Amino acid sequence: MAVGNLSKMTAVLDDQINYYLKLSETVHMNEFIGKSIRLEWNGKINCSSCGKITKKSFGQGFCYNCFVSAPESAECILRPELCRAHLGEGRDPEWEEKHHNQPHIVYLAASSAVKVGITRVQQIPTRWIDQGATSAIRLAEVPNRYEAGRIEVALKEFFTDKTHWQKMLKNDIDESIDLVEEKWSLEEHLPSDILDFFSENDEITEMNYPVEDYPSTVKSRSFEKTPIIEGILKGIKGQYLIFEGGEVLNIRTHTSYYIELGY
Repeated sequence: MAVGNLSKMTAVLDDQINYYLKLSETVHMNEFIGKSIRLEWNGKINCSSCGKITKKSFGQGFCYNCFVSAPESAECILRPELCRAHLGEGRDPEWEEKHHNQPHIVYLAASSAVKVGITRVQQIPTRWIDQGATSAIRLAEVPNRYEAGRIEVALKEFFTDKTHWQKMLKNDIDESIDLVEEKWSLEEHLPSDILDFFSENDEITEMNYPVEDYPSTVKSRSFEKTPIIEGILKGIKGQYLIFEGGEVLNIRTHTSYYIELGY
């Protein structure tokens, strides 16, 4: 048994992705695939920023005060084109200098469809794994979050920036997707100031998830509706636990929930 506040699982890319959940001890979740596990929420949520108890989680683990003031929940997290870290501005310029005014990449990933996204260079391949992508390729390399966001906005004309989580969890993916072809098909459509950042690196990273059986239908579970979630763990993909019968639990959505994990 392990207890503690949930945070997103750490993922390690290997022949098959290994997942680790950090509670009172670090639990290697792959070891429980095919076995019964039990997660029980005691009703408590500790803000992931200040640690205070909050009745409701805002923006994946914050109390309301931190949600409206912490740099980790600023608007530019979801809309990077609004980032002003490169101008020395933001909720916490020192934090933003360390996290946003750093080299970023714009990428294409195959998850439920071809998706465009951005992330810091240091977050590769973690970001791709968290989104449940089966493969991904670098598209552009830029000096900061703002430039990455600007390119992402331009690419939304051609690709979605959202993951269809149900299709991703059912592994409903178009096998004919060619990320290299998709990448270079953009060359004739984009302005030169964006093409200047294009990456010549066409290496495709493949991700193999520890899933015994993909469900044909999925049903999301939450601790608010079901404080005790238990069943046979059939696999892990993205930040989801997949249980027998197609029930799924998004660990990241429940960041800061204090739970007991029984196995």
